[in-house]
Amino acid sequence: MDLIDTFFNIEVLQRSWPMLLKGLWLTLKLGVASIVAGLVLGLFLCLLRLYSVAPVRVLTRLYIDVFRSLPLLVLLIIVYYALPFVGIRLSPFASAMTALTMVSGAYTAEIFRAGIEAVPKGQFEASAALGLNQRQTMTDIILPQSIRMVIPPLTNNSINVIKDTALASVVAMPDLLKQATQAQALSANPSPLIGAALIYLAFLLPAVLLVSRLETHLNRGRT
Repeated sequence: MDLIDTFFNIEVLQRSWPMLLKGLWLTLKLGVASIVAGLVLGLFLCLLRLYSVAPVRVLTRLYIDVFRSLPLLVLLIIVYYALPFVGIRLSPFASAMTALTMVSGAYTAEIFRAGIEAVPKGQFEASAALGLNQRQTMTDIILPQSIRMVIPPLTNNSINVIKDTALASVVAMPDLLKQATQAQALSANPSPLIGAALIYLAFLLPAVLLVSRLETHLNRGRT
């Protein structure tokens, strides 16, 4: 059996295509849901870390540091297999989304913090001179400027979230990688795994190129 028949078997790929598409849909749904939830959580954590009282700032920083250090696979196993022992049972999708959101939120919080702290302090002073309160300063002055700076790293983080959805296969969620693995077992041929890799590449490579263009465009704008 040669290389083409082993890894690029067209007949096997055609038979496994419906399974791969089903897994792709679930992967995209999990990725988008986790990205959106991670953005909301990250912004909330960022504001707590920067502007809440001292004890809350310490706890928020501890959360961010812990979940940036904890491997996602370990957290996913804890959420899915350990929580039932304390009476909390989540579906594979909910477990994967919870783990992805908790980790993504920690990284997103640091991205937002860097963006907010990059805004010149004069902007805060000017807002105070205009009589704006803290909420108006953040929503009308600071966040619109910081979001422009954090778009590239946020996009990078979103790409990582989509890739990390592959780990959901360890909790028996039928995502793209899980479906490819099952198709490989059924056909006794690794071509479905190659097909899954090509699907990931087709979706993520344009996003990677978009990040590069965004960084170039924003750097040109700042100069």
